[in-house]
Amino acid sequence: MLGAIRQAQISIDFEQYIFTNDVIGNIFLKEIEKKAEQGVKVRLLFDMVGSLSFYLSGVPATLQQKGVEIVFFNPISLWRLGNITSHFFRDHRKLLIVDQHIGLIGGVGIEDRMESWRDTMVEIEGDFVYNMTYTFDLVWKRVVTGRYRRFKRSPIYHKDYELILNSPRFRQRFLYYTFVGQIRNAKDSIYLATPYFIPDRRFLRALRVAAHRGVAIHLLLPKVSDQYFVDFAQSWYITRALKSKIRVHTYTPSFYHVKMAVIDDQWATVGSFNLDNLSFLFNHEVNIASSNSTFIDSIRHHFEKDILNSTEIDYDVWQKRSLIRKIIEVLTWPFHKVL
Repeated sequence: MLGAIRQAQISIDFEQYIFTNDVIGNIFLKEIEKKAEQGVKVRLLFDMVGSLSFYLSGVPATLQQKGVEIVFFNPISLWRLGNITSHFFRDHRKLLIVDQHIGLIGGVGIEDRMESWRDTMVEIEGDFVYNMTYTFDLVWKRVVTGRYRRFKRSPIYHKDYELILNSPRFRQRFLYYTFVGQIRNAKDSIYLATPYFIPDRRFLRALRVAAHRGVAIHLLLPKVSDQYFVDFAQSWYITRALKSKIRVHTYTPSFYHVKMAVIDDQWATVGSFNLDNLSFLFNHEVNIASSNSTFIDSIRHHFEKDILNSTEIDYDVWQKRSLIRKIIEVLTWPFHKVL
C-alpha cells in the first residue's frame, strides 16, 4: 500500500474504516503529504467512528491546508459515541486507488495494533481499477452532497472479475445474497474465512443444508478475536456448525482478520465483508469476486497455508467447555442481531 502511494503521479483515493495517526498511520500521512505537495490529487474517505482518534486530532485540518481533500463518513455528535447505535451504518470498506491504475482491496486497517494481525489485500492493475474508482466515487459523492445514490450489484462487470457491493438498504445487500446463492449451489467444497461468525438464520441454514448434502465445508476463525463479547456470542453458531459436520479451524499464531471464500474451486472472493450481522445488515462493504482460475488458486493456497497454522475444533472437546462460559454465551443471545 505504501509502495503504491509512493508511485502516485496523478491521484490517490483512499477509503478506510480504521485510520489512526499512530506510528504506522503517520508513515502513511507523511507519504500522502509529499504527494499532495507534488501536485497529486489526494482524497481521503474515512469512517468517523472507526477513525475517531484521527477525526478528533488536528491533523485533518492541517492536511486540508496542504491540499488534501478529507471527508468522514456518517459523522455523528460526540455525545452519542457511547450509544450502541453509533456503531451501525458505518463505512467498513477498505480501498486504495492510485492513478486509477493500481487498486488494493481487502481487510487491512491502518493502526499499530493491526501490524501483527493475519490479513489479506488483493492488488489489481489495469482497466478493472476504474471499477474501484467508480465505487469510491459513489460513497464520496454521497458524503459530499448528502444525497443517496442507489448502488448496483457491481458497477461494471469486467471479464471474470467483479466488485460486489453491500449497503444497509432494502434490496442493496448484494454481497449477502451472492454468498447465500453460492453456498446453496455448492456441490463439492466451501472454504470460508472470517474474523467474526454470527450469521443470520438464512445464512446458517444454507451452510447446514450444504453440509447435509455432502459438501465439504471448512470454516476458518481466529482462536481469540479482538472482541471478547463476540467470541462468546459466536460459540452457539460454532456448535451448530460442528453438529452439521462443518469443520471449524481456529488460527493460532495471531488474530485472524481475513475475509475470504472459495466455493467449488469455481468462485472466490476477498474484501471487507465479515460473516456477521453488522456486515450483513448495517455496514457498507465491498469485495472483489472472481471465477478466474489463477485468482481462485491463489486464494485457495492462502486457506491451505492458514489451516496448517490452525487447530481444528473437536466436537466432543468443544462440548466440555466450562459451565460459566456456556452461561455467558446464553447471556449474549439478545445482542446477536446487532453483532
